Amino acid sequence: MGTVLEAEGLLVGYAGAPVCGEVSATVGAGQILGIVGVNGAGKSTVARTIAGRQSSLAGEVKVHGLLIDPDAVPFRRQVSAVFDDDLFFPSLTVREHLLLVARGHSLADPEGRVEEELEFFGLQGRSHAIPDALSSGQRRRLLLAAGLIRPSSLLILDEPEQRLDPMMRVALGERIAEHARNGSAVLLVTHDPDLLLATASSCLVIDDEVRELEPEQGASIIAGS
Repeated sequence: MGTVLEAEGLLVGYAGAPVCGEVSATVGAGQILGIVGVNGAGKSTVARTIAGRQSSLAGEVKVHGLLIDPDAVPFRRQVSAVFDDDLFFPSLTVREHLLLVARGHSLADPEGRVEEELEFFGLQGRSHAIPDALSSGQRRRLLLAAGLIRPSSLLILDEPEQRLDPMMRVALGERIAEHARNGSAVLLVTHDPDLLLATASSCLVIDDEVRELEPEQGASIIAGS
């Protein structure tokens, strides 16, 4: 099993001030690393830094042995990330958004793949709607569909369970596990103990001192936070 993600002495924060302890972790193909902690601990900041959305304060992150570089085509081809920000082209429909991603990543049979995503996320009836006409939960499902339809060797998900109903949360957990079984590494930030237990191979607790736990321990911390 090859190593996909390596973080060593990673320190994240804003204006030179760290928001949590140093992060060191290795995630291989087929593995899912859960990231847990109380609100404001710095989980999303860690994920955004690993995704190249913001600069680190110290340490380094490598994907397939190469330092993160969001401007580099090889990095962007390998990493798919979904955060809690609704970034859409306002004049494109749900179907057009997904087709843009599918064709942009040269998927075989992009129309067929889009239909599969629309069905999985229950968006068939809203496929011709623009983002502003969608509910909050529907926009969340569209973001997840766009992140999952494209190929990636590292999938970063920041609280993907937010704004999803219980049945969709279960289905999403199965989808994440399947994505890992197909050879991708997954970084999963979550507050949902059920999703963590259903997916994670290992778990990092983000706090003043970052530590690695088994998934069951991480789930206990989430339930008690």
